Amino acid sequence: MGSPTKPRFTFLGHSCVRCDVGDGRVLVIDPWLTGNPSAPKDVSFERLDLILATHAHADHTGDVVRLAAEHDALLVGTHELCCYFENHGVERARGMNVGGTQTVDGIRVTQVRADHSSCFMEEGGRIVYGGVATGFVVKLPDGCVFYHAGDTALYSDMSLIGDLWRPELAFLPIGDHYTMDPEQAARACRLVGAQWVIPIHHGTFPSLTGTPADLARALHEHGSATRVVALAPGESWSPPD
Repeated sequence: MGSPTKPRFTFLGHSCVRCDVGDGRVLVIDPWLTGNPSAPKDVSFERLDLILATHAHADHTGDVVRLAAEHDALLVGTHELCCYFENHGVERARGMNVGGTQTVDGIRVTQVRADHSSCFMEEGGRIVYGGVATGFVVKLPDGCVFYHAGDTALYSDMSLIGDLWRPELAFLPIGDHYTMDPEQAARACRLVGAQWVIPIHHGTFPSLTGTPADLARALHEHGSATRVVALAPGESWSPPD
């Protein structure tokens, strides 16, 4: 069997990211495709092995149940989030919590802090607690380490993510209103120290005003070496050699 190829990351709109691991496996983070105005049309998966959900909000979990059922995919998220989805039809879930790491078939998943809220909104407007909001640091079998921040504000302890795991790639929200804006995201890049950043959670709704160009400008003003990889929904990217 040959060596794995480089991972490929595909932006599927809002905060949804597909990762083709390089050995044939596929994982998706924060799957919201149905009803997502920024998602490419007719997104499908021939295979899906792992679903990571950063928090419970519907714009990050809207397609968890459907995709898990269609592909027998394993769901990873907070304990409370996984319990909720197990009670709503997901057959395979492995809950965890902030600070913990688990290995899923050679993929190391660490759950890290995010400063945000997290709940499910049920019929009649009933709010159900979904565990804390989180991000993920993922180490792939080929050694590539990436950080998906989920929805978060800027916080200074992001520097610990850089110190402990040294991710080469970060997915950071830049939209403002509900998360960091580009200026704050530029400071997050400095704390995390990733070589590349792919902006997420922007442009989906009018209130999400931050743009990748704003982030690139802020990084330049801060003298940061982090490079912006601005992907339109449906576009893919692999780390260069």
